[in-house]
Amino acid sequence: MPELPEVETTRRGIEPHLTGRRLRSVTVREPRLRWPVDERVAALRDRPVLAVRRRAKYLLLDLDGLHLGVHLGMSGTLRVVPEAAPPRKHDHVDLVLDSGQLLRFNDPRRFGAVLYLPDLEQHPLFTGLGPEPLDAAFTGEWLHRRSRGRKASVKTFIMDNATVVGVGNIYAQESLFLAGIHPSRPAGRISLGRYQLLAEAIREVLARAIEAGGTTLRDFTRVDGQPGYFAQELRVYGRAGEPCRQCGTPLRGGRHGQRSTVYCPHCQR
Repeated sequence: MPELPEVETTRRGIEPHLTGRRLRSVTVREPRLRWPVDERVAALRDRPVLAVRRRAKYLLLDLDGLHLGVHLGMSGTLRVVPEAAPPRKHDHVDLVLDSGQLLRFNDPRRFGAVLYLPDLEQHPLFTGLGPEPLDAAFTGEWLHRRSRGRKASVKTFIMDNATVVGVGNIYAQESLFLAGIHPSRPAGRISLGRYQLLAEAIREVLARAIEAGGTTLRDFTRVDGQPGYFAQELRVYGRAGEPCRQCGTPLRGGRHGQRSTVYCPHCQR
């Protein structure tokens, strides 16, 4: 599933084409996505696009008085194409703009979503979310305070959206390696100083991944159709049995919360 950097890369790609335009109409060819597309989406007409934002792994189009949310699921992509471009297989939703272009949502597996959100703050998908990892509210102090008394592994802890949003499996592993923290260590037994290192590592890893265009996953391509390139820089994810790039020790694999984990037994304590 695309993680936060992939979603942010997509947001940056589509934002210049949408902000300041008017949404003339919406075409829904296939409403049977992860959640059925609300009939009010197809009824939208002549709405200004005020901003294109991201919250966790959701893209948000701020319209006049409401929001449209898009989740890419496992295989979803968004592309800006000319209005006359014929739809391809799995092109489920078109947002038609006043520029002569449209934003097209393609999703072969249909695990993605297009959401009608009249009240974002009260929607169950958005209540209870933790801070954004690149915002000032996300700090080592926040992680340390929230972790007290927690017996779950630190990897599971930072992948909880109530702790911090958008730190998925790939970037949790990379951040823990950069901070030198073993993924199995109980969250409640990590010091403030080490959480400060971890918060900084999360910010650094995500910022580098966004700059590089996201991580190359099997189904993910950027809005320009090209794959991301951050996978070339991965230090532990997917490299079990290979030598650590920092010390040469063979990397080990395990599982946390049903998710695969790779770590260095020498560099991470």
